[in-house]
Formats: sequence, structure tokens, C-alpha cells
Amino acid sequence: MLVGNGGPEMIEVRSDVPVPRPGADEVLIEVAACGINNTDINTRVGWYSRSVTGATDGRGFEESQPDDSTWGRGTLDFPRIQGADVSGRIVATGSSVDEALVGHRVVVDPWIRDSRHPERRELAGYLGSEHDGGFAEYCAVPAGNAHPIDTPLSDVELASFACSWSTAEHMLQRVGLEPGQSVAVTGASGGVGTALIQLAKLRGARVVAIAGRAKLEGLGDLGADAVVARDDPEPLEAAVAANGGPFDAVADVVGGARFSACLDALRRGGRYATSGAISGPLVQLDLRTLYLNDLELYGATVFAPRVFADLVGYIERGEVRPVVAGVYPLEDIHAAQADFERKDHIGSLVISLR
Repeated sequence: MLVGNGGPEMIEVRSDVPVPRPGADEVLIEVAACGINNTDINTRVGWYSRSVTGATDGRGFEESQPDDSTWGRGTLDFPRIQGADVSGRIVATGSSVDEALVGHRVVVDPWIRDSRHPERRELAGYLGSEHDGGFAEYCAVPAGNAHPIDTPLSDVELASFACSWSTAEHMLQRVGLEPGQSVAVTGASGGVGTALIQLAKLRGARVVAIAGRAKLEGLGDLGADAVVARDDPEPLEAAVAANGGPFDAVADVVGGARFSACLDALRRGGRYATSGAISGPLVQLDLRTLYLNDLELYGATVFAPRVFADLVGYIERGEVRPVVAGVYPLEDIHAAQADFERKDHIGSLVISLR
């Protein structure tokens, strides 16, 4: 349970938290596993506050302002149970929900939308941020967010998908990546990056992945057509060379000083999508690069429900495979988050509750 903005000491593992009661349109899930994501760290330290300008390195709470410390520029209510990547089984339903759902194995769409205006992104809240999430034995969510799933994958493997893979799918849908096109993926060894590689290959695209030198072989195993070390003096230029020319799209989770190089790597009419800024949120933009090259820039955060439904379909058809780098019991969540912040892994880290 997160009891305030700050360091790892603000996470308390407690045994006195009552089991939530599902509302009329909700289901109660017995959580089997829940993945760890940048969102968990960023929310804990208040990195989303505009007063924070540094990288997502587990710091920032010294500068953050409590009135804009969440992704939606609002105030986070404490205590809060974090965790957006829930897998488990439905064990109870609200009064307006079909009881036949009890017993179904599910994965959870983490965007809790306004039931009256689901299309209004500004009204959406995130599991583990505006709503209690899955770092607990039980979690209550709207029934429409709990997707029954038929797959031989384990609960831990399923818990690696929700946040990072739906983010990646959203990015690729926003840029409209098509067969035969090319995409550069920055930060390619993380949860979103490894998902981007597989989802782009599923679309029949050519992928050039940029990541730490020690991780490049693993990214090739995931399907990347070419790999470039991020410590190359000019990694985006090296990526263009490896691609044989400029890209149709760049999927960027890094930001920071190399943002402008991402735009320079695009062909005329190319598309750029971002869902993060692990190297820092403040970037330099030469507007001439944008308008003279007819570029399209996309942010990717709140997605339509079809994005998650598409992801569930990929999983059930066996078209993608999870990448789990480590599994921890809930009691070791501090160590799990510390390992996540070091970013020495490829793929996702997961908390197991069963």
C-alpha cells in the first residue's frame, strides 16, 4: 500500500486491509499476479508533476507538487493500492453483473473509463493511481474491464501484458503501422519496447531496436530485424543506416536529448509516437523539422477499449509471447521495484500473489 509520495519506504506491506466489496457494476478479482511498470514508480515519486524535469530514475519527489502529481495532473489520494497489470479469477459480482462470470480467468484493462462518457479521455482513471489496483490479494474493477481469457499461459505470464502491451498496441495503432513499413523502437528492452517489437513484427513491419549493448542479442531473438546500441555516438543515425533509409515510424519511450534525432530519422510524412520519457520530459523541437517534413506526432496514454480487446485476441491466438524477467512475492515488492529501477532486465517484472 502506498501511503505517500516518496521513496520505497512509502510502500507498506500490510495484512489489515479489508477485501473490497464490488459495486453494482463491478466484479471482485482474486489476484494471482500483477506486473510492475514505470507508472508505479512515477506515481510513487510524483514524477508526473510538471515541477519535475528529470529522468524516470526513482527520484523527483523532492520537487513534485501534490496538486499535480498524477498522470492526469491531479492529486493522488492516500493510502492507495498500486498495480495496473492484474491477472486472476472473478470470485464475486455486483448486483448488476451476470453471476456466470464467477470462476472465469481474466486479465484487466487498466483504464477505468466513465461509464456515461467512455469516449472522454479526461474522465478516465488508472488502476493503481485513481483506483486501487492489483498489489493485493483482491481487486474490484468494473465488469467491462475484466476480460475473460482462454490461454495456456500462466498467471504470471498474463500479468506481464496489461500495461506495457496495451501501451505498445496503442502506439502502433496511432501511427497506423502497416505491412512492409519500418519502425525504430527506442528503449526496446523494457516491457513496452519488447511488446513493440513483437506487435510490429505481427503487423509485417521491419523493426530496428535500440537498447543497451548487453541486451541486443535478446532483442534479436524477439524478432528485431536489426539492433543498435544506445551508447553508439549517434544511435538514431545508426538505426537509419541499419534500416537502409529513414523510417515510416518511430516508437519512442525515451525522450530526453535524443527526441530531435528521432524526428530526423523519419521520412517525409513519417509518424512519431511516444508513451514515456525515461530520459527526461523536456525536449528541443525545431519546428522546421516538423512542418517541412509533414511529420505527425502522437501521444499514447488513454486508449479506446478495442485496443485491449485486440491484445486479448493476440494472446488467445498465441501470436505473441510474454517476456518475464523476474518474479517476486508481494513481501519483496521493495526489492522488485529497486530491480525495476535499475533496468538491467529484458521484458517485465511480476509480483506473484498465489
